[in-house]
Amino acid sequence: VQLQACGGGLVQAGDHLTLSCAASGGTFRTYTTGWFRQASGKEREFVAAFGWSGNRKYTDPVKGRFTISRDNAKNTVYLQMNSLKPEDTAVYYCATTKVVWGRVTEENEYMYWGQGTLVTVSS
Repeated sequence: VQLQACGGGLVQAGDHLTLSCAASGGTFRTYTTGWFRQASGKEREFVAAFGWSGNRKYTDPVKGRFTISRDNAKNTVYLQMNSLKPEDTAVYYCATTKVVWGRVTEENEYMYWGQGTLVTVSS
């Protein structure tokens, strides 16, 4: 499975962005797909996940602002990010795997990773 993430950019605080993660060589319908992010000088952290059955999970700092969704026809997972804050600045990665739902926040569980897309939020 190959993943192509895109949609990052430079925005101001309060703006919105939508990241896309397109898959080839596999179908998201049978995988759990997650978004992770890594800020400069920090470890990569879990942001959101969309399970093969439609479950969703978010890290607390983005709840109510970010929405993860999936378009099966396009084999693409999206991360809609609203009310962006400077602390959301990071390289965002999408990843996919077949994982027990209880472990979706663990990056080591993900087998396939996209290349990352940079989101910069200015204050």
